[in-house]
Amino acid sequence: MSSGGHGRRRHRGHEEEHENHERWLVSYADMVTLLMCLFIVLFAMSQIDRAKFAALASGLADSFGAPVSASTGSTNPQPAVLDGLPAPADIALGIAPDQQPSQEQVDAAAAQAALAEAQQVAAEARAEYAQLAAARDRIEAALAAAGHAGAARYEIDERGLVVHIVADQVLFDAERAELRPEGRQILDAVAPTLRDLPGSLGIEGHANHLPVTPGGPWPSNWELSAYRATTVVRYLAGDGIAGDRMVANGYADTRPLVPPSDPSAITVNRRVDIVVTSTASAEANALLPGLDAGTAQEETHG
Repeated sequence: MSSGGHGRRRHRGHEEEHENHERWLVSYADMVTLLMCLFIVLFAMSQIDRAKFAALASGLADSFGAPVSASTGSTNPQPAVLDGLPAPADIALGIAPDQQPSQEQVDAAAAQAALAEAQQVAAEARAEYAQLAAARDRIEAALAAAGHAGAARYEIDERGLVVHIVADQVLFDAERAELRPEGRQILDAVAPTLRDLPGSLGIEGHANHLPVTPGGPWPSNWELSAYRATTVVRYLAGDGIAGDRMVANGYADTRPLVPPSDPSAITVNRRVDIVVTSTASAEANALLPGLDAGTAQEETHG
């Protein structure tokens, strides 16, 4: 008996659990249900109320000021829902295909817009040049009244009005950065005009190609030209020009007005430039050198 009972216990311990082989039917049924819902939604979306769509097309036509319609684009010979409506149109633009501009018309419109912009920039450049030229004439008149006619040279470039003041024996003595009496008179004469002009002022010190005296107060022309520029800035600030409008730079002999071989290079290139910055756009400023060159040619031939 003991052996039989033991056998029955062993049989119950190794009995396998029942496995459900039909579980895939649940997932399949869910997928079929979702597909059916999708097709129902697509079918419902494909049904268009003809009267409501016609009213919508009429309203869009009134808003855009041009015929507005739509087409299914179907090649099915059977009558479609939209067959009775007008021909297709670009609803976003409100322009029928036969009313859309050609490429030639688009190019002509673009060229006309570019021409109008160029004319606007040219007009801005001419107006800015006229203001800078008027400032130049006032500065020259003030220098002449102070007894220093011809002490400055002028040009109008893409930066604005540039006033070249010769430093040699005018603003400074050789290898010195203290203003001469004549230099103070020149700066006193130009300061009122500079004070009334808009925009910023760049004060630039320049030297000629001759090196400084070895063992002198300046290691090189860089220090000498920079210190001369800051000296002019300090003096103009004392004449009532706001310090935040000015900036000083020294360029040594890197930006000569004339080449070193020119007989006047020693005196002309040793100078201080006052740059009256233009307030026009960059496009208009790019035209200023050409206007200045054209004016100079007219004055020469005139």
